[in-house]
Amino acid sequence: MATKATPDYDASLADHGFEAKEFKGLTYPLGDHAPAYGEIYPIAPDIGWTRMPVPGNLAHINLWLLDEGDAGYALVDTGLFMPPTIEQWKAMFAGNLADRELKRIFVTHFHPDHVGCAGWLSNKFKVPVWMNRTEWLMARMLVADQADQPPEDILNNRRFAGFNEERIDAVRKRGWGGFARAVSRLPTGHVRMDDGQVIRVGQRDWTVMTGGGHTPEHACLVDFDNGMIIAGDQILPRITSNVSVMDSEPNADPLGEWLDSITKFRAALPADMLVLPAHGEPFTGVHVRLDRLASGHHERLDKLEAALRHTEMRAVDTFALLFDREIDETVYGLATGEAQAHLRYLHFAGRIKCEIRDGVGWYHAA
Repeated sequence: MATKATPDYDASLADHGFEAKEFKGLTYPLGDHAPAYGEIYPIAPDIGWTRMPVPGNLAHINLWLLDEGDAGYALVDTGLFMPPTIEQWKAMFAGNLADRELKRIFVTHFHPDHVGCAGWLSNKFKVPVWMNRTEWLMARMLVADQADQPPEDILNNRRFAGFNEERIDAVRKRGWGGFARAVSRLPTGHVRMDDGQVIRVGQRDWTVMTGGGHTPEHACLVDFDNGMIIAGDQILPRITSNVSVMDSEPNADPLGEWLDSITKFRAALPADMLVLPAHGEPFTGVHVRLDRLASGHHERLDKLEAALRHTEMRAVDTFALLFDREIDETVYGLATGEAQAHLRYLHFAGRIKCEIRDGVGWYHAA
């Protein structure tokens, strides 16, 4: 599948011409190497790695091409449905994929950088989209959910979190339905991926493992026989996936689901498994990373609970406690959702209380 002649592939990923790197308990077998946009690098003889552009700090998303045999391939995740990504795909179909046939598309979850081009590619090549049912329904719903102004219950959710009326007006002026601007319309039907399902792709068996918190039922693909996981956003090497209270489930406990998922994956995955993440570089040390993800959240929860013994707060008042960066307008909404998730976890656990005054949620010690 790969288009690069060098470095040659080695099954151990140890003799590829790059220097492995260790950082914070993780090992990056390829060091800092990553394919350019539209280039395909061989993670294995039957697995290709490419990248597509993403605006903002993320900069990229990793996409994976799996050999299906007879010059066919499957694609895992698709990139944003935006001109830079579409142009990269067109160049690849005319270039290093010209002699290959796309057979099916796997999507790990409904976020736009993962599902964005799935509908367009499915329609173009007349191939099925494989997704978890909940994730597929979320994408279908959000593409269809457009309006000139946000529904009033959405604005009330922002007021509850502590948005002032100036911010509420800004939300109102932005309209509703931005999701559809980066996501092509999915086909009417899909092929469902369930937790525990085993899917044969080429010469490999991939087991579906779902996790909650980042999205409702994020699907990873695990090759237990060869010690590899296509992890999507479920296990990232350097950044922590956003875990937010969503408008579709304003009373849910996503952080509780996320921590349960970390426990589930740690118990199931061998410590030496190679992780193929959606952002960053392939790495080993999955137990170390999962432990760090869990401990990081628990440290923030303890810090938040301690602060609430002295001062009551709204969600928007907790940013300095939860985040190690200044929260500007570009991430204000994501930060609010994550703050709500941490407060909700503590509230559900009985560690803090919430009082609603004039539609605003105020949290304090239990």
